[in-house]
Amino acid sequence: MKTEKYTLRFRNPLRIVRGSDYNSIFNIENGFFARWGKNKGSDPQFSPIGPELLDIEVSTICHRSCSWCYKSNTLNGKIMSFETFKTIFDKIPKSLNQIAFGIGDLDTNSDLWQMFAYCRKNNVVPNITINGSRLNNELTVKLVRFCGAVAVSHYDDEICFNAVKLLTDKGLSQVNIHKLVAAETETSCYALLDAVKTDARLKRLNAIILLGFKKKGKRNTYNPLRSHKFRLLIQYAINNRIPIGFDSCSANKFLEAVKNNPNYKRYKMMSEPCESACFSIYINVDGIAYPCSFLEEEYGFEGINILSIEDFLKEVWLGQNFNEFRKKLLKINRDCPHFKI
Repeated sequence: MKTEKYTLRFRNPLRIVRGSDYNSIFNIENGFFARWGKNKGSDPQFSPIGPELLDIEVSTICHRSCSWCYKSNTLNGKIMSFETFKTIFDKIPKSLNQIAFGIGDLDTNSDLWQMFAYCRKNNVVPNITINGSRLNNELTVKLVRFCGAVAVSHYDDEICFNAVKLLTDKGLSQVNIHKLVAAETETSCYALLDAVKTDARLKRLNAIILLGFKKKGKRNTYNPLRSHKFRLLIQYAINNRIPIGFDSCSANKFLEAVKNNPNYKRYKMMSEPCESACFSIYINVDGIAYPCSFLEEEYGFEGINILSIEDFLKEVWLGQNFNEFRKKLLKINRDCPHFKI
């Protein structure tokens, strides 16, 4: 791909972008990624050629119906067809490195594997978050074949830990556990951190990813964990050498929690604050795009129907809606402009 200022080429296994103010390298085999601006000491504010990451919802069907689910998913949901997925995929610029698939129950969308194969055919890495339920040997083999990383949401130890073991036993190295951090989950967060040290099923776990709580969802009654308690949780993990990570929503809160740590400079280099409309985009099961999944039906932000647009860069990525959100986000140091994290 060539534009006036940027050149993109694929040299297996590397996707390489070169430009005057935006450059990047992505390795599709191991996930290594680097981004820089005019020189290697500068950091571009956003990708001018399109998103690096797509967060896409391909099913809203989930039997768990958790009270804290910000999507408020139930058994009565929707699925995205492969034809719809392909139409969306083909409209997005070749800047795309990875796709994060959102799904409720893993076995609800039989087109998922065709979507994964299409990603790989086009040198894009598919990743997915699953709830761990009904994961069997056949599904595990498929996940390991296609995915760069799989995250298992933690609802209870047995389902979650057994799913992690299935995946790591089959050779997937990037297996994470997603754990919601809220006032109501504080005790179970500590228990999960301890389990990494004691439960043999987690011996090859990559990391526990701590997710920042957002007050969203029709039936959500949870509350945020206060900052000083969040800081203690992070310190506990670091002091006990437990591998952790964070969603981008939590990056600035994490950096505040470790500001006096001697490794702060390294932590800051590794942290990516909110990247919505800067480096990533969310598209829901109906093909409607938002800067991120939490902005759906929020903010007065009008979603954009990807199925009806002709020029993704002009109408979406560099269009008025995304530009306005991007400016607001960058003005406040990429802190969330809507939710109090």
